Amino acid sequence: MTEKEKMLKGEPYDPTDKELTDLRIQAHRLSKEYNDTLETEEKARASILDKLLPNKGKGTFLQSPVQFDYGVFTSVGENFYANFNFTVLDTCPITIGNNVFFGPNCTLATALHFFDPVKRRMRYREDGTPYDIEFGKPIKIGNDCWIASNVVICGGVTIGDNCVIGAGSVVTRDIPSNSLAAGNPCRVIREITEEDN
Repeated sequence: MTEKEKMLKGEPYDPTDKELTDLRIQAHRLSKEYNDTLETEEKARASILDKLLPNKGKGTFLQSPVQFDYGVFTSVGENFYANFNFTVLDTCPITIGNNVFFGPNCTLATALHFFDPVKRRMRYREDGTPYDIEFGKPIKIGNDCWIASNVVICGGVTIGDNCVIGAGSVVTRDIPSNSLAAGNPCRVIREITEEDN
């Protein structure tokens, strides 16, 4: 298996692998190019976004600045919106449904490190170049969700359809569909029902 294949399967991998390094450099460059454009430069933004986030549905809008680790491993559905400072560490696949809105300063972080400090340490090749071993877990977000400001969603989390995640939440566990959830760690407060209409 290649290091990219290991990474996407959530297995320990070497992030200094050339293929992965090239993909990251490209995504970081495209993120910067996108951030350097104005909202009125719609054609330029669309062209950059086609390369940075190729797996996107109709009506995708990202308010700059954004920062993607890879971009190509993130899929978003139709009518996706992310406000300022959207950060995506997509070392494992991130799948987001239709009609999902993110408030400002949100982070999706699939990347993980070992708890064991010895396994987490930097290592050195015979030529002296450093590297470490990392792994990750995927993130899935259903349809029709609103993720409010300053939310962090950690690797391994699935959020069901029709959820609202309150501002400042750190989501470390799955959230079932039709839930209002908030807090650190994020917990379900109540079900969203027809009375909320």
